[in-house]
Amino acid sequence: MLKFLTIESTCDETAAAVISEDLQVLGEVVASQETLHRRFRGVVPEVAARQHVQTILPVIDLALRKSKCTPDELAAVAVANTPGLAGSLLIGLCAAKSLAWAWNLPLIAINHLHAHVYACRVAAGVEVFPCVGFIVSGGHSNFYRCDDPLTFQYLGGTIDDAAGEAFDKVAAMLGLDFPGGPAISRAAVHGDPQAYQYPRPFTHRDDPLKFSFSGLKTAVRYSLYGQGRPVVDPTQLSPQQVADVAASFQQAAVDCLVSKCRQAIEQTGLQTLCVGGGVAANRLFRAQLQQAMQEVGATLWIAPPELCTDNAVMGAIAIEKYRAGRFESLDLDIYPGLER
Repeated sequence: MLKFLTIESTCDETAAAVISEDLQVLGEVVASQETLHRRFRGVVPEVAARQHVQTILPVIDLALRKSKCTPDELAAVAVANTPGLAGSLLIGLCAAKSLAWAWNLPLIAINHLHAHVYACRVAAGVEVFPCVGFIVSGGHSNFYRCDDPLTFQYLGGTIDDAAGEAFDKVAAMLGLDFPGGPAISRAAVHGDPQAYQYPRPFTHRDDPLKFSFSGLKTAVRYSLYGQGRPVVDPTQLSPQQVADVAASFQQAAVDCLVSKCRQAIEQTGLQTLCVGGGVAANRLFRAQLQQAMQEVGATLWIAPPELCTDNAVMGAIAIEKYRAGRFESLDLDIYPGLER
């Protein structure tokens, strides 16, 4: 049974996993930097890169020990080299190159976004392709037509901010914790999703397969502080006001996401939707998307919450590349902005 070492360091999680060719996770480790970035209410690239330097080798070593796998049992080393933060990507790539060279193993490049879709294949335990792939995260909100595990055609996505970024910014406006997604979701439990009528761009059937969340963020700000007035201390907001804004914003964002997923299925004629990325862990989104896919007669696969956030298990897509003989030389580079 072939075994693969996969490495993930595209943003602020340092992760490694050992996965067998039948998609069994033999050992995995994720080192989060959440506490480091919390006081900044967002990921600071330089801080993230420096932390990766400290944790990358211990994380890889622990993943190997948890899997009880030695380097001579590995078939290849795989690493995400696009897209992501440049400094973070470089740390993972340098580690992967060094190990591939030292252990005389093939090197495989992973597209982080494609891997998020493949997380659904790992979790499903059955074939999910062909499908519409949807990545909804802090940095991306992208649709793909996935004819097979290695053929991804970009269909559309956000024209400004990603959904997860909008959650983070609205959470900051409300004085909530970072990351914003879970904080908004918790606050929304006690709120009225109809309290504020926020915009839902591109939700008409004849609109292009696009998202826009910048205007939604602006609408939230104006509902809190008024147009042209300075931002007040979030602690001056009442608990009910925070809950109502959180619930109304969350509902607007989810309506946009679900509407476009329905449109993507209808537009492509495909009958399977695979969803990954951090925002895919949102309970309201998961519930309403499940209902929408039942209405259009499509099969829905959403990665389990632990595989929605960045991890190395989704790097199992490297197994598909191994079978196809898609290996890289040691001059492989990073591509931070390659999103399609």
